Amino acid sequence: MTKKNSSAMPATSSRLIPVSLALVGGALLLAGCAAMQRGPVGNKAVPEPAKSVELDRYLGRWFEYGRYEAGFQKGCEAVTAEYALRPDGAVSVLNSCHKGAVDGKLSRAEGKAKVVENSRGAKLKVSFFGPFYGDYWVLDHADDYSWSIVGEPSGRYLWMLTRTPKPDERTTALLKARVQDLGYDWSLVRLTKH
Repeated sequence: MTKKNSSAMPATSSRLIPVSLALVGGALLLAGCAAMQRGPVGNKAVPEPAKSVELDRYLGRWFEYGRYEAGFQKGCEAVTAEYALRPDGAVSVLNSCHKGAVDGKLSRAEGKAKVVENSRGAKLKVSFFGPFYGDYWVLDHADDYSWSIVGEPSGRYLWMLTRTPKPDERTTALLKARVQDLGYDWSLVRLTKH
């Protein structure tokens, strides 16, 4: 009996460790891990998303401009998130980061997302493992979908995403101002290297 239990433990641990290490970006992210790896609350009154989101325009590749640092994303640089429509109507999510440096070891996490009903497309539920889903709110985005600001209800997580790895000064100033307008503490933001 003891031998059977000890052999079951490593199999479970070996499945969980790569998943937790691979959780990155944007999302990335998400509130599903909030109970395990809570950071400081950077916004005590997260607002509802400002605009509706056209899913087909939101899909594609995003580069993380900055984030609130979370344990599951510690040391991640060159972070990207890729969203695509799945045949079942859900959204595939592929988050990537390089550990420790822009050219560090590549880590990836694959998940899926579903749009929350009556949210104008701005709220999603994202899962990277099993039946556990976390909140992913597109709090604001550019009219041309060149940037977006993503959060969730606890105010502990924040991601700023752009379509280019190094956005221009106008965009970075706009992102900082908009994040602060939304009630987030800019001093907690960690800018991502690309």
